[in-house]
Amino acid sequence: MSTLRLSIVMPALNEAAGIEITLGALQSLRARGVELVLVDGGSSDDTVARSRRWVDQMVRTEKGRALQMNAGAVVARGNVLLFLHADTRLPPLADALVLGAVEGGASWGRFDVVIDGKAPLLRLVARLMNLRSRLTGIATGDQAIFVTRNAFNDAGGFPVQPLMEDIELSRRLRRAVPPACLRDKVCTSGRRWEQRGVLRTILLMWWLRWRYWCGASPYQLARAYR
Repeated sequence: MSTLRLSIVMPALNEAAGIEITLGALQSLRARGVELVLVDGGSSDDTVARSRRWVDQMVRTEKGRALQMNAGAVVARGNVLLFLHADTRLPPLADALVLGAVEGGASWGRFDVVIDGKAPLLRLVARLMNLRSRLTGIATGDQAIFVTRNAFNDAGGFPVQPLMEDIELSRRLRRAVPPACLRDKVCTSGRRWEQRGVLRTILLMWWLRWRYWCGASPYQLARAYR
């Protein structure tokens, strides 16, 4: 019998409008023993009140995605952690897929992604994200990164920085072993691309990543992103 248990850690901030739909979609996984930890970063809306009945643990911290995810990892009871954005939906059998990958020898990995939105260009964006990730061994938060607790601790958790925390964690994890790249897809919201303009957002993210690889401070990049 497997001794693996999966915990989903979800950072949230002012997600009241859709948080019950998001968490409701995860209840079948909870019924199969997956733990759900929501980490609120100081929401000023009803995120916390609307979430309580849908989760196993509620944590409140200062805002900051890396800070929130690290806080969730501390209290999570599972020995496999999956970090899920509040605007991303998992495939129905995500628990079996993740635990199967870990049982097969993977210490970390991610899913392929599709982007939900009206702009046709978003389909190309998703394909390029998946291809880039497969070629480089770098995962983004939109791809629902999963990792064993031991590997997460060995990597030092997410670096507490305002941007590129997922890229930096991937770098650290990749030094030990490449990721398991699951072809099953998570679906993430295209709202930030559509609000800013799809092409403009693509160019911005490429520029920010290039500057990060060249050694730019994530604090400077966060100001440029905002």
